[in-house]
Amino acid sequence: MDRYHQFKEHLIGITRTTASLCDEVRALSGVGAAPTDHWKRTCEEVGRQVSAELLRVAVVGPIKSGKSTFVNSLFKGEYLKRGAGVVTSIVTRIRRGGILRATLFFKSWGEINREIESAMVLFPASDWRSGSGPFDIREARDRDDLARALAAVSGDRLITQDARNMNSVIIGAYLEGYDRVREIVSEEPATREYAGDAFGKHKAYTGDDTLAVFLRDIELTIDSGSTDETIEIADCQGSDSPNPLHLAMIQEYLRATHLIVYVVSGRTGLRQADIRFLSTIKRMGILDNTLFLINADFGEHDSLDDLMRVAARTRDDIALLRPDPDVYVLSALFNLFRCTEDALSVKDRLRMAQWKGEGAMTAFSDGETRRFEATIHRKLTEERYALLLKNHLERIGLQVAGMAHWARVRKDLFGKDAREVAKIVREIGAHQGKIAAVKNTIRSTLSGAVEALKQDLKQDVDRFFDKHDGILGEALRFLRGYHPIYAEWAHHVSSAGFSSALYHVFQEVRRTLDGFMAESVNPEIIRFIRDEEDKIREHFAAVAGSYDAMVRDALSEYNRIMTDLDLPRLGDGAAPAALPEVSAVARSAGLKVPPAIAAMQYSASIRGEAVMRLGVYRIVRFFRKMFKTPPHGPAGEELLALKDGVLRLKRETEQSIAFNFKDYRENIKFQYLLSLADAVSNEFYEALVERFDGHVSDLEGMAVLIEEKKADAAETRRMLEHIEAACLDVAGDIARLKEEISAAS
Repeated sequence: MDRYHQFKEHLIGITRTTASLCDEVRALSGVGAAPTDHWKRTCEEVGRQVSAELLRVAVVGPIKSGKSTFVNSLFKGEYLKRGAGVVTSIVTRIRRGGILRATLFFKSWGEINREIESAMVLFPASDWRSGSGPFDIREARDRDDLARALAAVSGDRLITQDARNMNSVIIGAYLEGYDRVREIVSEEPATREYAGDAFGKHKAYTGDDTLAVFLRDIELTIDSGSTDETIEIADCQGSDSPNPLHLAMIQEYLRATHLIVYVVSGRTGLRQADIRFLSTIKRMGILDNTLFLINADFGEHDSLDDLMRVAARTRDDIALLRPDPDVYVLSALFNLFRCTEDALSVKDRLRMAQWKGEGAMTAFSDGETRRFEATIHRKLTEERYALLLKNHLERIGLQVAGMAHWARVRKDLFGKDAREVAKIVREIGAHQGKIAAVKNTIRSTLSGAVEALKQDLKQDVDRFFDKHDGILGEALRFLRGYHPIYAEWAHHVSSAGFSSALYHVFQEVRRTLDGFMAESVNPEIIRFIRDEEDKIREHFAAVAGSYDAMVRDALSEYNRIMTDLDLPRLGDGAAPAALPEVSAVARSAGLKVPPAIAAMQYSASIRGEAVMRLGVYRIVRFFRKMFKTPPHGPAGEELLALKDGVLRLKRETEQSIAFNFKDYRENIKFQYLLSLADAVSNEFYEALVERFDGHVSDLEGMAVLIEEKKADAAETRRMLEHIEAACLDVAGDIARLKEEISAAS
């Protein structure tokens, strides 16, 4: 991959050389205007895009599958803490660089307080706050109230589905870790760096839930390994977290990724958590861009045949979701131990020695490792990166050809007298008017086409978010059709009380609804946005040929005029204007897809209404007893009140869904898709008309220079010859780089 880094640096060097030539052209006087500002802007833009172009690889999989071990093996060192917990969701982004550095990105106080308040809605400890106003963890009274509320609830009331309730875990982590981070966290998202010898200190945050809960994500720069600096590897923790919001955070990163490596434990094969997450990836429309890595534990298999049986079964399971999957079977830990052998503990040295004795398995793992690395190289460099570099080279090559032509025409004019030059100026001036008309035609028709495209995009967005047949209707139908099994809560009401039962029912409902949003709704939204991005590109691909023909016709007429005037023609080998890369345009224009629809917000008034209903039902029971009417049965009033509380919860959720979807629909429409269509249209227009630059620019200055026979004419001609020669050198450099990229692809 270093080869492609060299190619990138070579291309950036070409843009700098070309920009310097622009400065030399600008320094010339009396030879007519040149579009040097546009030329230089193109050089800077290409250089910026090439430098900023980042290929993202997401490493995902459930806990204990070996994700961090695998990433460590890629960078040949123990850089990520292995076996970290999944209470919180953290995306650790890693790139190779010149220094060893960890940058931690912290949540703001506002984000932390909102998360705590959300976790405390309907908490079993009612009226837990002694103060009023918004909760603020920085206030000692609020922290004390929170700690008392948590301590007041018995352990069995904090158990949900045989595991500790996620909200109580998060609240406890925030309280315990507060004193250690209070000097770091601020009103705005803060960062902290650990570089050089201090690098290892970042592991204290990733390995401790009470600190990790304060983090948004982590960025590591590693000064070892063979991964290219333009490739970002992300270790995504939280894909199997019981908190649906963690899954939504992972989805946000996956939306922008170029390749996914899904790690499956060789001990367990494909588990239910794997199937759920892979189904989510499939709904997002990115499963075809996924490599599957079965991470073998040599100690769990008696022989290579045993390992292959597990691998074959896992491959068959994956094939149910992704036919003919790309599957690789290797030991990430063996690969890691081999490149860190000198630093291994005695225990790990013994394990390594034992594994080396398993010749068949280690040889197979080595072969699979080489096969995996070859696939990564092909997908990230040969298939995508080479294409990106070639597109940039085409653009710079087109500009350099125009600059050379600009200099050549003016140089040749020095061999003609003032009368001939005046005639040439008139002829080319007339053609300039035609070129201006062509540009205006392209601009106006392209504007009309993009307006029609934007109308289609608007209709697509409205249909997709329609409350009857769209994704909103699907979410509302799920909500209305969901009903907890209240009979299962009768014993809980009797043993733990109504408040505790209400909290647990609420948590079940919220977890179910948030899970549906994260696993079903958000993936469909992400897929829809990808489809609309493809639609934008396909729209311009469909019309590109006709616009390119207009440009070629205009340039053909220009060449005919130049032949008649005995002046150099423009080369005929210019390639069609390259279609803009949609992701690059979005990045250049500063456009970002709005974050996925937020979690539904609920108010604590649900509790008050449910308790009030319970009081009413108890009064009814009293009168039933007086009139000897049969009661509802044990805990009957409480169950009725629970049902009313859930109905209120569902009403609030329906309102929240409708509001959030409407807001998100408009953001997707106006802040992203329509703006993206305009940005791609502008880029496409620039790519079309920049082929005119320099070919038809003003020659009035040359006529004056030759007519007056200025003394500096000889020096001007020498400079023009120098610029032409320099442009031809750059053109040759571009051609050679293209050949090298093609040979390496």
